[in-house]
Amino acid sequence: MTESPAVRRVQSDHSHWEEAMGFARAVGAGDRVIVAGTMPLVGGVVRGEGSPYEQTLLAFGNAIAALEPFGLGADSVIRTRMYLSHARDAEDVGRAHKELFGEVRPAGTMVVVNGFVDSRVLVEVEVEAYRGAPE
Repeated sequence: MTESPAVRRVQSDHSHWEEAMGFARAVGAGDRVIVAGTMPLVGGVVRGEGSPYEQTLLAFGNAIAALEPFGLGADSVIRTRMYLSHARDAEDVGRAHKELFGEVRPAGTMVVVNGFVDSRVLVEVEVEAYRGAPE
């Protein structure tokens, strides 16, 4: 794969899906860094089973960690997306989101989906961050 100097792709060790499906955990292009759908995995294992709040904190923690190679953190996040498998979990997911991003106030979207590839997953998240002018 050839990369242009303005595009950088970063892999993680959180999910075997990156390799199996052929995608990057995060892609920096221009002034944006986009983090792919991120589940509550620790060492490739689903954590926080049964707790949408805990899964949201873990998933966003993984997404924020994917920003670190670009020198960014939660304060650089300008957009979040939260995918839930149950509408009943919206309050818990929102509470975790506020805990992490309450001061930052990114644009946020919460959507209920039919399910995830692993039925233990209750929440999957995406983030987009702003890094200013490209390096």
